[in-house]
Amino acid sequence: MGSEMSTKEGSDYQNGNVKKDDDLYENGADENDRDKEGKAAQDMGSKYKNGDIRSRKPVKAGSRTKAELRKAILKTKQPSMNEQHKPIAIPKWLSPIYSVVMFVENTLPSRFRRLLVFLTIVGLAFGTRLFSVTMPPHICWDETHFGKHANYYLKGEFFFDVHPPLAKMSIALAGYLSGYNGSFPFDKPGDNYGENSYVGMRLFCAILGALCVPLAYLTVWELTKSTGASLLSTAFIVFDHGCLTISQYILLDPVLMFYIMLSTYSFTKFQNCKNVPYTFEWWAWMAASGVFLSCAFSCKWVGLFVILWAGITTVLNLWDLLGDLSLSLFEIGKHFMARVLCLIMIPIFVYLFWFAVHFKMLPKTGPGDGFFSSAFQSTLQGNVLYKNVVPADLAFGSIVTLKNTRAGGALLHSHHHLYPKEHPPEQQQITCYSHKDDNNKWLVKKAYEDYNDQQPIEYLKNGDWIRLEHIGTKRNLHSHQEKAPLTTHHNQVTGYGDNGKGDANDFWRLEVVSGEGEDGRIKTVKTVFRLVHVNLGCALHGSTQVLPKWGWEQLEVTCNPIVYHSHNLWNVEGHENERVPKSASDFYKPSFLGSVYESHVVMAQTNSGFKPKEGEVTSQPWQWPINYRGQVFSGADYRVYLLGNPVIWWYILGIMCLFGLLYCFHAVRTQRGFIDPPVEQARRKRMESASGWLFLGWALHYFPFYAMGRVLYFHHYFPAYLYSAMMAGIVSQYLCKSVAMLPKLEKFKEMVYYSTICLLLAGCIISFWLFRGLSYGMSGPMAHLPDSTAAVYKWMDSWEV
Repeated sequence: MGSEMSTKEGSDYQNGNVKKDDDLYENGADENDRDKEGKAAQDMGSKYKNGDIRSRKPVKAGSRTKAELRKAILKTKQPSMNEQHKPIAIPKWLSPIYSVVMFVENTLPSRFRRLLVFLTIVGLAFGTRLFSVTMPPHICWDETHFGKHANYYLKGEFFFDVHPPLAKMSIALAGYLSGYNGSFPFDKPGDNYGENSYVGMRLFCAILGALCVPLAYLTVWELTKSTGASLLSTAFIVFDHGCLTISQYILLDPVLMFYIMLSTYSFTKFQNCKNVPYTFEWWAWMAASGVFLSCAFSCKWVGLFVILWAGITTVLNLWDLLGDLSLSLFEIGKHFMARVLCLIMIPIFVYLFWFAVHFKMLPKTGPGDGFFSSAFQSTLQGNVLYKNVVPADLAFGSIVTLKNTRAGGALLHSHHHLYPKEHPPEQQQITCYSHKDDNNKWLVKKAYEDYNDQQPIEYLKNGDWIRLEHIGTKRNLHSHQEKAPLTTHHNQVTGYGDNGKGDANDFWRLEVVSGEGEDGRIKTVKTVFRLVHVNLGCALHGSTQVLPKWGWEQLEVTCNPIVYHSHNLWNVEGHENERVPKSASDFYKPSFLGSVYESHVVMAQTNSGFKPKEGEVTSQPWQWPINYRGQVFSGADYRVYLLGNPVIWWYILGIMCLFGLLYCFHAVRTQRGFIDPPVEQARRKRMESASGWLFLGWALHYFPFYAMGRVLYFHHYFPAYLYSAMMAGIVSQYLCKSVAMLPKLEKFKEMVYYSTICLLLAGCIISFWLFRGLSYGMSGPMAHLPDSTAAVYKWMDSWEV
């Protein structure tokens, strides 16, 4: 029996009747391994047939009775081929899925099977993202910001935002191409769009969100050559409600995630070309990686994390090349310079290019002027400083606005509100404020005399003593020996007096630093000066500290004992005085790189000072992987709640923990001298290498948020989630295959493997259907109220569904 079976197996391999399953040989075994196994089986069958190998050991005569021999023979009888491949029972609900899988497996070539799987998952990605993309027909969450930014681009009005421009410009372009004219105000969430053409911008974001799926599939395929791993990885993204919801609205996140995935895929392709350096493919994928990495950073600064991920990998690759003694130092230098060109120089050029386009698209004055220096504002059409005539020299009686000259500096400001009792003596607040209004205006007076417009005009010069009277409240700029509210080693600055009358602590001395005019006059915009308190000897200081809510979250102003600090410098930005001759202000225009630098300083300062709005729900990084709390996108009658699919998220979290245990287990096992077969070693190493690389991507996109002082939201986690989903797909496929290869299941390995894959896919699909209302809208009472249909979604008390 053994001889006949072995001969038949060898013939079947020789004739191609035994199917070689692609997916079962993935993660370590290639076509050569399969051919070797087939040849080995063929040789074994031939040896049995020729009698070189006997099927059983001979039994000594007389050692057993006939009955014992018969019993032993029956016990060792080999099963037939039919018995070997007899299927085990599977659940009825899984049977149709398994039948379809096996039909496809048995009828289509491997390449067409992979194409069919890929097209199916892409179709599901686009179907789920584009379905109901028009709903709800009102502003949802941050659409109020990014829709408004699209308006500014379409109108050409300059604005300020904490993010780089690429994603915002892309959304504006999508709106323009779809017929949107920038007229909808985007005032607040819940406002109905009416007849305005908003769908094009949502479609653009949904398409980019859907494209993350095929990019994830191709990335995992490049890492593992496994259809099963690629399919599971993308299923964890396609059927996740969080990835779906964040892709359906006018937000920067789907654009950012698209470029992060594009960077990840292109860099993976480049890594797979490392054995063929300097070929066209090698150069193309490395250059493409540089472009896409820069585009990710040009959407949001968190794109820096994918650059860091690629950078760490590049450094490790160069370190490996340095240890290759077959390469000369000159050759290693060539590798280094190639990477400098493609992964440093090209990204910098691309990043600056998007800022050049940004400035070109916003030539007119707008709501963002006040965040930037007077010189920058002079480049904006419609600004009072743009190709305009202004009073050239500062004189007593002039009404001015004073700008702190540091990058990101704001305008000297006051209002009727007082400092709280915790900061005595409860006098009027003095702050710095980036927006332009009448509370930024000050009257320049002599220290000891009131202004009289009947007197001859007298220009201010270096060293003059002055008082600054606030136009709106008639109080003077004042300082005294009280601690400033935040920067406590500085003196407090307040508004003091009544109708312009005060005391000697209102006196300030002008000290010119640069840009003075004829006879030491103070020039509008051009002259940079300090205001030094006459009695205390400290200088008026524009702090970077943001005041609490009692100070309207404006910037603190203090009197700095260190007179020569760079934040003590000011210039006159606005100037009103009918008695002073006017001159053109064209010569204030800054350079392009100077404008980019200033933009980044302002962006960094504002970003770090972000605080939550009143009643706004924020989150902490520890809450994100466990899906502790979501984010309300739309309230009222059509509720949309940004929350991850809990079944998938908690499964991924478990797989990530299990990966760590598996890695430690195999490390200890190897250290103790256990050696696995070569094919199994190759399969495990490929899994560990690919999963570890993606784990690094997840960690770099997640852990830095713990160090951030700004307000954080749940949506910040989704770039990291993409890496965790790909990693979980690879580890899950490895586990499914490992289970299928268990000794007791060896003869059923094909069925066990596909059944476990189908089981995981079924879990994704069922949970997606169960929680579909999170993304596609819920109505009726909230989940905690009686007769609520949303109660099925509330698995945790922290979920606001």
